[in-house]
Amino acid sequence: MSGFVEKPEPIQVPGLVHLHTGKVRELYQNEAGDLVMVASDRTSAFDWVLPTEIPDKGRVLTQLSLWWFDQLADLVPNHVLSTELPEGAPADWAGRTLVCKSLRMVPVEAVARGYLTGSGLAEYRESRTVCGLALPEGLVDGSELPAPIFTPATKAAVGEHDENVSYEEVARQVGAETAAQLRQTTLAVYSRARSIARDRGIILADTKFEFGYEGDTLVLADEVLTPDSSRFWPADQWEPGRAQPSFDKQFVRDWLTSAESGWDRASEQPPPPLPEEIVEATRAKYVEAYERLTGTRWA
Repeated sequence: MSGFVEKPEPIQVPGLVHLHTGKVRELYQNEAGDLVMVASDRTSAFDWVLPTEIPDKGRVLTQLSLWWFDQLADLVPNHVLSTELPEGAPADWAGRTLVCKSLRMVPVEAVARGYLTGSGLAEYRESRTVCGLALPEGLVDGSELPAPIFTPATKAAVGEHDENVSYEEVARQVGAETAAQLRQTTLAVYSRARSIARDRGIILADTKFEFGYEGDTLVLADEVLTPDSSRFWPADQWEPGRAQPSFDKQFVRDWLTSAESGWDRASEQPPPPLPEEIVEATRAKYVEAYERLTGTRWA
């Protein structure tokens, strides 16, 4: 069992219909049929949405996504229509809310990997493959791959694991033309983003995108290239053969699996609240990622 420790009650706003509560985001629809996406300060680990929030996290995710959408605009269109607050929305929604096009979503997590870690590393250790793609012998945790690879996953409900699948399975599910477009666009966007990040002293190890269609046009949706959807590593500390320092919620994962937390990940009990120092360290990493990538001081 996993999911929300305590699922929040969505805020009701006149003129908006609440559609969905995700791990981090609340999704609404306005009277024009557009989607209103609100990023909360919730955080998740090990398929649990935790009881403790990380201050400013929703704003960081939203503002960093907007910055990346601008960097990628010549490669792929995105779903953002406006950042204006809907009338009657709480003031707290400022900076964390996007009004977006309603797309025909592709039910695939489009994952690009340039380095071996996480679930890709686990599969490689068993079979020397990732999502059915053969890789060379001798790779270790943190190894750079010979070339970036497209390693899709099926989207899972809150509390369930996304499941890595082969390219052939994606083609079977969504059609050969859509699968080819997904792979080509994912790798193009990853390549651009990896180069931008590297110029700022950050390795973009892997990332996941979500896409949808507006008519026949593939559109980049949801969040993009944030510490929630990507692994960012400080380039000057990269050392294959071990877990890498990262700009994300690794502090949260490390504390939850430590003796100090007293939590048994294998049990069905929800994780405990996070200590203040873990909250502060995690917030600092999200803010540092934003500042290093954008070159803008977080306000």
